[in-house]
Formats: sequence, C-alpha cells, structure tokens
Amino acid sequence: MSQVAYLPVGKLAGGKREQTKVQNRQAILDAAREVFGELGYEAATVRDIIRRTGLAAGTFYNYYRSKEEVFAALADDGARRFAPVLKSLRTQGLSFEDFVRAAIVAYFEFMADEHVSWAARRPAGESHPHIHGETPEMAAVFAEVKDAIEDAIEAGRGPVSDSEYMTAACIAVAREVCDKMLERRPIDTAVAADFAVAMILDGLRGLPGTQG
Repeated sequence: MSQVAYLPVGKLAGGKREQTKVQNRQAILDAAREVFGELGYEAATVRDIIRRTGLAAGTFYNYYRSKEEVFAALADDGARRFAPVLKSLRTQGLSFEDFVRAAIVAYFEFMADEHVSWAARRPAGESHPHIHGETPEMAAVFAEVKDAIEDAIEAGRGPVSDSEYMTAACIAVAREVCDKMLERRPIDTAVAADFAVAMILDGLRGLPGTQG
C-alpha cells in the first residue's frame, strides 16, 4: 500500500480542502509509480492504481480520466524538477559542446537515479508510452534548452543554424536513447550519454551551411 495518507475531502474546508486535493493527487502519482514499476505500463490498469491509493474510484476520476493522463502527470513532475538543473548549467559559461554533454549526462543520471520513478524500474524490454501533446512543464524544458542554444550561437560558441530545430533534435535524441537505456539491465548512463552526445554534435556539424 502507498504510504501517503488519505484525508476525506468532505471533512475539510477552505485551505484544508485544497491541501487534501494536493494530497490525493500525490497519492495517485505515488501509487502509479509503484504500480507501473511492478507491473509495467502496459499491464497496469486504473483499477490497480486506485487499489494502491486507498481512494474511492470516484475520487480518482476527479483528477485523472485514464492511466495515460496519470503517466503524463508523472512526466510533467519529472520535467518540472529537471528544469532547474538545466538552468544551473546555463549559468556556468560552458562551451556549446560542454553544455550538450553536461545536459545529457545530467538528464540520463536524473532518470536512472529516480528511485520513485517507475521508468527506471519497469520490466526490461517494455516499450515506452508516448505522450501526445506538449505540457507546460515540457514546454519549459524545451524553452530552457532553446535559450541555452541561442545564447551559445550569439556568443559565437555554438553552430549557427535553426535554434528551434536544433532544440527539437537534441531533445528527441536524448529522450529516445534514454528510453532504450532504461530498458537495459544494468543501466549504463556513461555509454548511453557518449552515444547520444556523439549523435547530436556530429549531426549538427553535418548540417548544410552550418558554421562553427
């Protein structure tokens, strides 16, 4: 059972009611991490998640309509917590190549070390579900990477090309390689990071008309 306490909404009011909503939402996310980690995303059901929370089914559906929405919320939570890591790297005055490497390594280590994340514990070989549409948290990560690339271009430290395409390509490579990394046992962040960094940097250097 999840260790998150459940407080009945009906007995609370005002600020406490809002606090209970936060607690209920967190209970669902914590339970989903456990269920996805134990059963795998494909095998897990909403019923499994609800049973782990101790909440009523109706309460669950006040927050999420499906396990896909719960997964998207988990992805948002990770993106929200990783964005400050990128922001910190941007303040270090790294070269473009060093920033890409540092960001990739940090992202892969973040995902591998996420002890509460189902992703690092799901059954080996299970395909990663895809999220349709961009959430605000994901948009924030995209913006952080794009700003870093544009800063590097402006300072003459990065290849001159379409910053939006460059950002999309960097994030896509990082996500796909990371997904495969998490499917393997043991998880080897160093090998995965070296591969992703080489793909990104060598790919950017090969763009027609790219300078730097």
